[in-house]
Amino acid sequence: MTSSGADLAALPTLGASADGRYVVLPSQAWMADGLAEVQRACFPDLSEAELMTAAHFRAHLQVFPEGQHAVWDTHAGRVVASSTDLRLNVDFARYAHPYMEEVGHNTLSTHDPHGEWLYGADIGVHPDARGQGLSTLLYAARQSLVRQLGLRGHVAGAMPKGYGRHAHRMPIEEYVHRVILNELQDPVLSVQLRRHYRVWGVIPEYLEDASCRNYGVFIVWRNPERGGEA
Repeated sequence: MTSSGADLAALPTLGASADGRYVVLPSQAWMADGLAEVQRACFPDLSEAELMTAAHFRAHLQVFPEGQHAVWDTHAGRVVASSTDLRLNVDFARYAHPYMEEVGHNTLSTHDPHGEWLYGADIGVHPDARGQGLSTLLYAARQSLVRQLGLRGHVAGAMPKGYGRHAHRMPIEEYVHRVILNELQDPVLSVQLRRHYRVWGVIPEYLEDASCRNYGVFIVWRNPERGGEA
């Protein structure tokens, strides 16, 4: 990953931490190796076939550049978090889908430039930078993009990464319900619920990851400027 101050200065800032150390930027091709490093560090249990590579991140910029965000650490001079989105039309009666199918096997070939919903293909914060509010910055950037494009909202398949520790004593539906009630904390789903997302349903065999026992949770944030319409 190579860059210069001029490279960064030319990019619009889409959000920033209070102290200015972390800034949300549009992802760039020269960031691809760093984005892939963040991906691998964030998802050590994800199958190799499902990890996004540097080639994938570069390809995303050709498909839908507006939906690709990176968090840059101005002190360390590197990418420490990112999110990947595409546009889709959503059939809420048939929301259960395998992750790889929905994102075109990480190519975003399923992107519909006229899609009414922003779909969250990926979000991750490097373990070294967690606890700094970086996921909040990324969700704010995503929701801002929804408003700018006049979309109905943002949807995603959340990974309930804490479920693996509880799977021996409760079904996934009970786990998700208890996370919603704030009786249990999930490292992914709880963060999204605090960002005003709502659970729509559980997706079995969403992806291959032992930490969530291959489950996904379909979540929805509705654009208030569209009146919360489905």
